[in-house]
Amino acid sequence: MPGRKGSPEAENSPHRAGGRRAAGRGSDRSQDNTDIPGPRSAGRARTSAGRAKKKPKRSTKEKVLWATAGCTALAVLGGGALYYRLNSNISTFDGDALSKDRPDAAAPDAQGRTPVNVLLIGSDSRGNGNSDLGGGGDGGARSDTAILLHVYADHKHAVGISIPRDSLVTLPPCKLPNGKWTKEQTNVMFNSAFSVGGSDQGNPACTQNAVEKLTNLRVDHTIVVDFNGFASMTKAVGGVEVCLPNDIHEGDLNPNLGHKGKLIFPKGKQKVEGQSALDYVRVRHGIGDGSDIGRTKRQQAFLSSLIKEVKSHGMDPTTLLPLADAATKSLTVDPGLGSAAKLLSFATSLKDIDLHDVKFLTVPWRYEGPRVALVHPDVDQLWAALKADRTIDGQDASAPADTGSDAPTGPATEAPLPPSPTPTSDARAAAVKVAVLNSTGETGLGGRAAETVKGAGYTVASVGNATGKPRSTTVVEYGTGERTAAEAVAKLFPGATVQPGGRGVSVVLGHDFAGANPAAATAPAPGGAATAPAPLPSSISGAARSADDDPCANLSYG
Repeated sequence: MPGRKGSPEAENSPHRAGGRRAAGRGSDRSQDNTDIPGPRSAGRARTSAGRAKKKPKRSTKEKVLWATAGCTALAVLGGGALYYRLNSNISTFDGDALSKDRPDAAAPDAQGRTPVNVLLIGSDSRGNGNSDLGGGGDGGARSDTAILLHVYADHKHAVGISIPRDSLVTLPPCKLPNGKWTKEQTNVMFNSAFSVGGSDQGNPACTQNAVEKLTNLRVDHTIVVDFNGFASMTKAVGGVEVCLPNDIHEGDLNPNLGHKGKLIFPKGKQKVEGQSALDYVRVRHGIGDGSDIGRTKRQQAFLSSLIKEVKSHGMDPTTLLPLADAATKSLTVDPGLGSAAKLLSFATSLKDIDLHDVKFLTVPWRYEGPRVALVHPDVDQLWAALKADRTIDGQDASAPADTGSDAPTGPATEAPLPPSPTPTSDARAAAVKVAVLNSTGETGLGGRAAETVKGAGYTVASVGNATGKPRSTTVVEYGTGERTAAEAVAKLFPGATVQPGGRGVSVVLGHDFAGANPAAATAPAPGGAATAPAPLPSSISGAARSADDDPCANLSYG
């Protein structure tokens, strides 16, 4: 990995106060005031004195203008110096170490917006002074924290998926420091990827390869933060509010201590920064079942509070630059994020995401002896939902930005359509928001029907499962003033009936639709488009944490 670039030039820069340029100005002034005997020098002195007497005083307005210009110049120079320092801080890993067999990048949606997948890795590298913060004495680097952050195409939703370190996965070939590649390994612990090669910097490219193999999602960027960077970031924001379900002592943080030790964290809410923040996200004993799963939940709660703290100060360069300055001293990123401008651009692109629309959850899992096995097909449905850019509650984040598709309630039109069974324009069709509900119990049907609705120009507001008994025939329900729109939508489903009920327009799929679409769960939709995935089980969507949740809720497991 390329080493960090120092910046000794900044110490000797002619732009620094007291530097060479200032010294040069002082030298010029001393030469101008040197006494040179003779009438000519006396004449010059009298002339200069005369000029000084005639020099007009500056007005208050002029002084304010000059002061403002000076402050602006200093701000520009200071900002440039900070960008230079940030660029010097940032380290990048070898892009050639990424797998040659990678999933395709996500395609832009109809509005040209593209979802972004970012892999966040917490490193406990023993190098770079991290052992002083609890990194321990062993060599090499490990990763106990890995979160795949999916930023949806609308850039108004995001979900972070925690992957437990003990998860048993297939590890694809990875590049070693000597340039050779390892062979594929099966049924190995997920966090072993970061340790491949045994270097103090870890192997983020190998971890990225493992995540892409596991998820079939293209990871656009990878960010590694070590102990030092994490501690510095929490100080830069003035601390982060956390909560503990019970008192935590030294022996909980270090089980090898052999005794209870002094109190580190009292039960309840408190603000932490630096070392105490690091201890909070690392502790796992003495809470719940003492597992890494419980620690993952507290890390999600911590990140939620950190995001809340940053957003409360405003996600603009004034806030983000000091935070980036703290973080980048211990930051390793992929080549695509290897500059301050790129990092800040990515950070500011998240400013419109509401706290409630930032979700965290742990990949579906179960214990397998001392390790963690991933649960199928739940985990497959989760990756499929992200690949289709579906939020965990089934919303289509690639839908047009002005359709209101992110509304959690049922669909509704703004005004009744003209009395015509078929929309007379694309705009009118798009104004009709349709909920698709699957009452058959067969997976994949909701996605197929949603593609049919969308293909006719309507807006799909949500896809989900219907409550109550399964229906034999498909029904299109409508609310007040929606009959005309419902009749037009019903024409897309031969044999469907139309009846009043609820709000907006809802298509409730019956077994007649299932009979006409026997391969709906796997077949591509008309036009070659991928079928929308089945809704996620409530065991996944219901377990998610929002960034605005109570910091004392859902902090452990067992």
